[in-house]
Amino acid sequence: MAITREDILKALSYVEEPDLGKDLVTLNMIEDVDVNGKDVTFTVILTTPACPLKDLIRNACVTAIHTMVDKEANVTVHMTSRVTSGRGDTSEVLRGVKNIIAIASGKGGVGKSTVTSNLAIALAQSGARVGLIDADISGPSIPTMFGVEQERPRMIQGDHGKNYIVPVEHFGVKMMSIGFLTPADGAVVWRGPMASSALRQFISDVEWGELDYLLLDLPPGTSDIHLTMVQALPVTGAVIVTTPQKVALADAVRGLQMFRQPQINVPVLGVVENMAYFTPAELPENKYYIFGEGGGRDLAAKFNIPLLGQVPIVQSIRESGDAGTPVVLQNDSPASGVFKELAQAVAQQVSVRNATLGKTKPVEIKS
Repeated sequence: MAITREDILKALSYVEEPDLGKDLVTLNMIEDVDVNGKDVTFTVILTTPACPLKDLIRNACVTAIHTMVDKEANVTVHMTSRVTSGRGDTSEVLRGVKNIIAIASGKGGVGKSTVTSNLAIALAQSGARVGLIDADISGPSIPTMFGVEQERPRMIQGDHGKNYIVPVEHFGVKMMSIGFLTPADGAVVWRGPMASSALRQFISDVEWGELDYLLLDLPPGTSDIHLTMVQALPVTGAVIVTTPQKVALADAVRGLQMFRQPQINVPVLGVVENMAYFTPAELPENKYYIFGEGGGRDLAAKFNIPLLGQVPIVQSIRESGDAGTPVVLQNDSPASGVFKELAQAVAQQVSVRNATLGKTKPVEIKS
């Protein structure tokens, strides 16, 4: 009996997307089905280019067709991606940006900007379109970590004669930081309203274009800047960065709870435990838990959120950040693999969030 398109779709309706818990056909993830005798070709549209389960899904599709349609079918599965968006607002603010992810920490010194920089590049390496706003007005470090301290954004004229700032782009990531606009060796003192106004300009006056992910590298703690960002933007979710020791975890809890306040209600995508353990370069299999063990894991379990990754203390992470070439660019470094796995985990949680929760919109906070 000849194989039909309907046979293929019926078989694929039994293949479940592991994260989303529904079958590929129901999720509209199957396109371009073509049948020519025993040659079967179709495309699976993944929800992110960083999907860690693509090989599992591909094999499940082939197995389903061989089991339910024809064991002698020649099956060709093309894998592509279309990042989902959870935006429900109708504003013109960053209309071309699908997902806005806040990277936060309860306290300084936990390596939040290091995590953000490597995460942004890893997402870009996976094929996603990525932007990064350095929202730490008083301590902008993103220009240094990307090696672009001397770069200055250029201006273009947009519709109705309005001028727009073109973000600096490096390693496949578009970025904007107050560090591009102020002297590197000068201290800039900001009152709360001034800082909030500057960040609003990064949103309304920068030509970001089409992005799959826009990361917000927030300052430590909870402040006016955090409220400005969630009020001005439909934030898809937040990632909390902490280190394992007790004092950092206590502050991380406060940062996490800020996003969970009823009037803010930004989903927390998960926790990243930075400086989780020390691994000497000459003993790559050894782990020394200098700041304690499992603090990030315990925090994630307590609040029933994913532990997205555990980043070790490795000398090359610090050295590469200081040199302006984040460690994720070094394919031979074990730390590079850690950040690539982190990017997969974050993209995975964004896809789950968009499939299971309501649409995002800017927060309305009444005084």
